[in-house]
Amino acid sequence: MDKFEKAFNDIIEKDLKVEPRDWMPEKYRKTLIRQVSQHAHSEIIGMQPEGNWLLRAPSLRSKQVLLAKIQDEAGHGLYLYSVAETLGITRQEMNAQLHSGEAKYSSIFNYPTLTWADMGAVGWLVDGAAIVNQVSLQRTSYGPYSRGMVRICKEESFHQRQGYEIMVQMAFGTPEQKEMAQDALNRFWEPALMMFGPHDADSVHKGQSMAWKIKRESNDHLRQRFIDRTVPQAEFLGLTIPDENLKFNEETGHYDHSPFNWDEFWNVVNGNGPCNEQRLDHHKKAHHDNAWVREAAAAYAAKTETIVA
Repeated sequence: MDKFEKAFNDIIEKDLKVEPRDWMPEKYRKTLIRQVSQHAHSEIIGMQPEGNWLLRAPSLRSKQVLLAKIQDEAGHGLYLYSVAETLGITRQEMNAQLHSGEAKYSSIFNYPTLTWADMGAVGWLVDGAAIVNQVSLQRTSYGPYSRGMVRICKEESFHQRQGYEIMVQMAFGTPEQKEMAQDALNRFWEPALMMFGPHDADSVHKGQSMAWKIKRESNDHLRQRFIDRTVPQAEFLGLTIPDENLKFNEETGHYDHSPFNWDEFWNVVNGNGPCNEQRLDHHKKAHHDNAWVREAAAAYAAKTETIVA
């Protein structure tokens, strides 16, 4: 073991932070690029199903709140792309990987948002699951990622509350509205649970990521925490979690639940979900159609630099 590897291991063992200028194993760097870029892509792609409802939200206030949320997510994507860039990859490379299918984003964003209640389910369940995962990432071993997650988590907590507020309004509204809320819960419950990734036994990255403290808690542990927190919230709403085997286990202190449909998960991850093609085509078109903005910004920067010089 050379002095650089020893210094890196000391940082991990002492629970300190690895910084961009520190030496790091190439596999550590690549693991972070994969995880952080996937996180960034998820924030950006996740704007699409919400943008679908921006002009159809039922009130001016709901439009304002939804617009603010979408803007937050654009900011989260920017923070995370910037974090990835400190690891030696460019924004252009990350976009190319996304468009080619080499890079992934969260499977949840490949499901359609069919009703306004879906905006409630997305905020309550999807952002709620994100918070459970991302609070853990505030303690990740890579400094820029850890610090970025502090602000992101604060904003995600507002997103979760916004979604739950919508679900409260629907669940305690008319019978038709409550039915819409239940339908949204039925469709988003299992996809939200799959956001935590595959079972620990099937996760190819878990062991090394945990050893390097990139991940601090396992997929299954985080998923169980989300279930335990969310079931009482559904009970308050008077909604039924779509799992006939869901039951509180007095011995473990956790909710037991049915096995997941992992065939569905892998089908979506591999590009065959209901909206995979639509989401990527939209991103590619926006990237192509707005190339002039990037070119203009680059030209202005070059001109300014020439004048200053």
